[in-house]
Amino acid sequence: MIVALLLLPACAGAGLALLKVVRVCGGAVDTWVPMLAGAACWGVVFWLLPRPMWIYVVGHELTHAVWTWIFGGSVKRFKAGAAGGHVVVTKNNFLIALAPYFFPIYVFLVVLFFGVGHLIWDWKSYLVLFHFLVGAAYSFHVTLTGHILQTRQSDITSQGYLFSAVVIFLGNVLLLMLGIPLITAKLDLLTALGWWLEGTGDVLHRLVRLF
Repeated sequence: MIVALLLLPACAGAGLALLKVVRVCGGAVDTWVPMLAGAACWGVVFWLLPRPMWIYVVGHELTHAVWTWIFGGSVKRFKAGAAGGHVVVTKNNFLIALAPYFFPIYVFLVVLFFGVGHLIWDWKSYLVLFHFLVGAAYSFHVTLTGHILQTRQSDITSQGYLFSAVVIFLGNVLLLMLGIPLITAKLDLLTALGWWLEGTGDVLHRLVRLF
């Protein structure tokens, strides 16, 4: 809880930086229109059709596995289905536990697939489709993550509600803050990170003056 409270100014700074990033990159109509169209299409599926929970659960557990591999661990057992799933891993920490809530695995797979295809076959003519799929995949992540968070999740309770909320918020905001400049090509990443540090500093300065 102490760590979570200390990170709250960084959360506020990240939120302020994200607003600046969106404002600067908002003119990239060729990027935003297909992404928002993809997000809207998934929204229709989410609200009007049966939700493919097994796809989400597979991605959720796969994210645990991927982040376990990143930290040098291994996966001993993997189970996923519409009713739920779990993985048995040799290493665990708060990032491995909370990664499915801030790391959109299907967005990553779309970017990886398109990146490899573009290097091999020069897929510039498919950029609209790429942006559409990114928007749909991220909307999938946000809506179904919000849906499952309405029920008790052992990943969250094991790390504490406040700490989990802070990590999930920071993870999602930082992903957007770095991903939007990369996709729109309207801003460099160092500038976005600089805005985050600047915003955090402003929040800390205001807190010092307040107290």
